[in-house]
Amino acid sequence: MSAITVHGIPGSPFLRAVEVTLKEKGADYRLQVMSPAEMKTAEHLGMHPFGRIPIFDDGDFRLYETQAICRYVDEVFPSPPLTPGSPEARARMNQAIGIIEWYFFPKAVAPIAFNRIIGPKLLGLPSDEAAIAEALPMARTCFTELNRLLGDKAYFGGDHVSLADIMLASQLDLLCDTPEGAELIDGTRLKPWLDRMTMRPSFVATQPPAMLRKAA
Repeated sequence: MSAITVHGIPGSPFLRAVEVTLKEKGADYRLQVMSPAEMKTAEHLGMHPFGRIPIFDDGDFRLYETQAICRYVDEVFPSPPLTPGSPEARARMNQAIGIIEWYFFPKAVAPIAFNRIIGPKLLGLPSDEAAIAEALPMARTCFTELNRLLGDKAYFGGDHVSLADIMLASQLDLLCDTPEGAELIDGTRLKPWLDRMTMRPSFVATQPPAMLRKAA
């Protein structure tokens, strides 16, 4: 049995980024599926004091925060490398990851996805159109800048997939099933890039649950 266990809720883009990273490395792991009802229980907070997912165990070594987990996996399993070799390419990868974590997810992806998919389709809540409208300017800025940073390269890491590609594609795959995401990505370089990413075996093997995809 693998010493690696990943805890999380299927459909989470953060869990998916960790799973894709492990699959890109060919690493064995066990997925410990959590339910929404387990979130922020005493047991959960004992594993992650901020009550988030995923949580990663490698034997007795426990780690949380998606970026930290993915970087750890990239170091422990060196082939194929998911971090570019040159300082400039690494800096660009890190810049893209910063945009994803600080601006794109919290200020664009989360409010749009919740109010288009999670809230109305899964929880029976009305969509907050004002929240979506408020998120759109940041979403546009992020799409524009990420499209610029990708440029004419195959991937954010250059010729090879990097951690930035994995983290961003995990966010975009479901978001671009929403009307807002589909409109924002249309006509950009990000669209063929996302197609290349989601055709990779690691992404095919970590599809969001059918119920979530149908809701989108």
